[in-house]
Amino acid sequence: MAKKNLAENYPYDEVRPLSDFKQMLDDNAERLGNKPAFKFKEDGEVKEVSYTAFKTETDSFGTALCSLGVARSHIAIVCENCYKFIVSYLTVLKSEGVFVPIDKELPANEIANIIINSDSEVVIYSKKYEEKVRSVSGMLQNVKYFIALDDEENSDDGKTFSYKELMKAGYEALQNGDRAFLEMAPKHEDLKLLVYTSGTTGTAKGVMLSLHNLVSCVYYGLMIANTHDVALSVLPYHHTYESVCSILVNLHNGSTICINESIRTVSANMKLYKPQIIMLVPLFVESIYKKIWSEIENKGKTKIFKKLMKTSNALLKVGIDMRKTFFKSIHDVFGGDIKKIVCGGAPVRQELGEFFETCGITLTNGYGITECSPLVSVNRDYFYNFASAGVALPCVELRIDNPNEDGEGEICVKGDTVMMGYYKMPELTAEVLEPDGWFHTGDYGRIDEVKRLYITGRKKNLIVLRNGKNIYPEEIEDYIMNLPLVGEVIVSAAKNDNGEEVGLCAEILPDEKQVGGMTDEEIYDKIKQSVTELNDKLPQYKHVHNVVIRKEAFDKTTTGKIKRNYNK
Repeated sequence: MAKKNLAENYPYDEVRPLSDFKQMLDDNAERLGNKPAFKFKEDGEVKEVSYTAFKTETDSFGTALCSLGVARSHIAIVCENCYKFIVSYLTVLKSEGVFVPIDKELPANEIANIIINSDSEVVIYSKKYEEKVRSVSGMLQNVKYFIALDDEENSDDGKTFSYKELMKAGYEALQNGDRAFLEMAPKHEDLKLLVYTSGTTGTAKGVMLSLHNLVSCVYYGLMIANTHDVALSVLPYHHTYESVCSILVNLHNGSTICINESIRTVSANMKLYKPQIIMLVPLFVESIYKKIWSEIENKGKTKIFKKLMKTSNALLKVGIDMRKTFFKSIHDVFGGDIKKIVCGGAPVRQELGEFFETCGITLTNGYGITECSPLVSVNRDYFYNFASAGVALPCVELRIDNPNEDGEGEICVKGDTVMMGYYKMPELTAEVLEPDGWFHTGDYGRIDEVKRLYITGRKKNLIVLRNGKNIYPEEIEDYIMNLPLVGEVIVSAAKNDNGEEVGLCAEILPDEKQVGGMTDEEIYDKIKQSVTELNDKLPQYKHVHNVVIRKEAFDKTTTGKIKRNYNK
């Protein structure tokens, strides 16, 4: 039977109890045993690690950290996505220590600043980032130990340990009855994850997330957004979107997590692992969407495909679901077994949701922010509106602060997933976190009559024209992304000589596959014409009069968000 979009929200899904991540992995080992918890490539072959083996490895590594006297310390990691990252992550979550994931793409001096600011006493690193870490080691006076994930042996300096040797020593100690790690009991109110975020919003801040924050995000998130049995893990692990909403959620669900090595290997790994669910950012989904349409058009099958979409939707209305048959080629792009794509990190265009839904793939979008662990709201499988960011988690409240005549204002969140505050930044914390627990997100939005949240844009991006009109550039960017030849776009304010914002400018990076063989002048003329035609459909104050064509891609964060220039 076809899935129906219900007019009303429906009862929450039942979720297995979750007290902490030690209990979670203990239960999984007993319940799932030899089921693969992870699959990943090692030396060219796919390796599997069972739930039982994963629990043993985290217990072994934790016991080794106890022997070093650092299982209650702040432990930083600089590493690419890999299985050893996840072992380190879950080990520290089970301990009484604090995990500090660091964006591996940061310059060495910024990595050092975060290690110092976070009071980390241990730094874990992979071979790929050893040079970065070593180049600043002289600045890291408070670091007691370094753990090299890829070294075969401990160093002679007594300060750098091999992950392999620590794992071996920890396992032997466990077998000999060492229960120091097993008896650790992290408290719900304690700091557990310290995530440094700057992204598109300025100075790096250490977001303090408690064990209770993380447990709440996993437990209540699964109440309104189910996952599936095989997941492909793609996005950066230092970001809470992947580390919490994907890794922790799928572990609690008992799924098999397949680890992707890099952006270049995503397509191959989708075919290799055949995931049922994958978490992506809008930029990636947009790229896949455009590639699909480009191939359809190149084969001259646009009319046929659109007719097939109409036929499929008509059949759905009478309860006949032929989508996996009709759109087998689309499913095959994702490996053939795909059921759901979870899209987060930024709003997703409604057109994408409707397209994938028509093809039989659920595209679920939501809203999150690191300071909320990170999930705030999500569209449900049977209660969705692609223009919205869905409904709030059962453990949080939403409020729109100072709404305008359209009900739009700053989104405020209160509840179990809201952070403890910014690390060692009480004044900055007080600016966004009210004494009664309401967190000011800095994002604008509104809530409809059935309690769905709509994201309008970031407060910091808001353009206020000289005539008093407010414009959210994200809205205009969504319109422009629908135009032919457009690859990426940023809309900003055009200013007069007095610095007043008097209009809109669109800086556009053409889609290189669509503009092949065209001159610069032809590209500009065609895009400008498309923007002019778009203006005719918009209110006067939302018209884009200035169009600038870029030659190079915009700078982006590691989760694919374009970095905006706030030097206004």
